[in-house]
Amino acid sequence: MPKWGYSIPEEALNPEKTVKASGREVRVSHKSAREVCNSIKGMTLIQAKKYLRDVMAKKKAVPFKRFKKKAGHRHGLEKAYAGRYPVKAAKQILKILKGAEANAENKGLDTERLKIIHAAAYPGMKIKRYMPRAQGRATPKFETLCHIEIALEEQPETVEEA
Repeated sequence: MPKWGYSIPEEALNPEKTVKASGREVRVSHKSAREVCNSIKGMTLIQAKKYLRDVMAKKKAVPFKRFKKKAGHRHGLEKAYAGRYPVKAAKQILKILKGAEANAENKGLDTERLKIIHAAAYPGMKIKRYMPRAQGRATPKFETLCHIEIALEEQPETVEEA
């Protein structure tokens, strides 16, 4: 079995305050997973979970900044005009976020103060298949799997002035 690494350097992570989780060889589009990861980066865990549930319910659109050809304009987007509702990718990323939350609880971190410091998605292995056609020919039917990784960090408590 391969030993998976993370694209975030180990020096950037404080082992007492951070947790990681990843999904490897996930059957979702790496393009839509990348855009979802970009939109949740910097959010708190609670905000990200609510946002992903809204995307799955098609209440909030994910802004597509790189992979936006033929993507329609969506209402309520900031800093981007094109958007989509990548339900499958949002569902898998929510699953990975729940795994990271479980890792944080196991470490004894406060899940209310967790913030997403790293969220990345990139292409994985290709599943190669061929569809037989007429005249003895074949058409390739390739499916690219996706790696998704998330790192959370516990934020220090803010002192509120009364």
